[in-house]
Amino acid sequence: MRKYSGEIGLLLVAIIWGTGFVAGAVSLESLTPYQVMAIRFFIAAVLISVCFSKYFRTLTKSTIGAGIVLGVFLYLAFTLQTVGLQYTTPSKNAFLTAINVVIVPFIGYFLYRRKLDKYGLMGAVLAAIGVGVLSLEFNFNFNIGDGLTLLCAVFFALHIFFTCEFVKKHHPIELTIVQMIVAFLLSFLVVVFRGEALDINMNTKGLLAASYLGIFSTTIAFLLQTIAQKYTTETKAAIILSTEALFGTLFSVLILNEMMTPRMIAGSILILIAIVTAETKLSFLQNKSGRRMN
Repeated sequence: MRKYSGEIGLLLVAIIWGTGFVAGAVSLESLTPYQVMAIRFFIAAVLISVCFSKYFRTLTKSTIGAGIVLGVFLYLAFTLQTVGLQYTTPSKNAFLTAINVVIVPFIGYFLYRRKLDKYGLMGAVLAAIGVGVLSLEFNFNFNIGDGLTLLCAVFFALHIFFTCEFVKKHHPIELTIVQMIVAFLLSFLVVVFRGEALDINMNTKGLLAASYLGIFSTTIAFLLQTIAQKYTTETKAAIILSTEALFGTLFSVLILNEMMTPRMIAGSILILIAIVTAETKLSFLQNKSGRRMN
């Protein structure tokens, strides 16, 4: 179990993010996307700062710098995803965001000349196709919203990749504290600039949903993600986190009473095959082949 602690932690993150689709839909009924982001990052910044206040004393300039980089990547990814959603469909937004799973291995190749693992790459492509089958409505017109969402995927990929890099040198809790504070400051500045800071709908249902995003989908999920990525590779992390789409679909069916379709089932199977491919490198097939040869 210790060997797979990183993968298990990331799977829990994906499950939490899957429930976040439902909470996000509820919160947007009464709040703007930028208000939701400001609220979720405010709650995350406060909670993690209070719960782990002792770590402020051990922060170094190097850790602060790394946390700022992660916070900027995180905020830009969410902002581009949110703005992109205003110009494209939710299904294309979800699919193009999930393209980050394919981008992650190439970041390591281009920046550090790391060898591409063929099974990891195969799993990444299968995961992206699975998310596409799961969510895409097969409208292939490409517009500005799609471009912004694709750019958001790049920043999510950068966030995943550099989280893996930074946790090798810095404490995961310290990194999470800094990046949440940075993400909140950026989201707060945008809300103020847009004139939305004092114009918040005090609808209880919407605020509770936004609070859920802040506590679970942001504070707990990103803290768990940062810790878990210390024990796995960036490619495996991206593939496992892509199951967010699978769990989002599942919880939408269970909670929002959406209809389960054959397309959803096919997409879910492809994502599971992607995880098995990356995790096992299909060694069980090779073993069977070897036994047959003997």
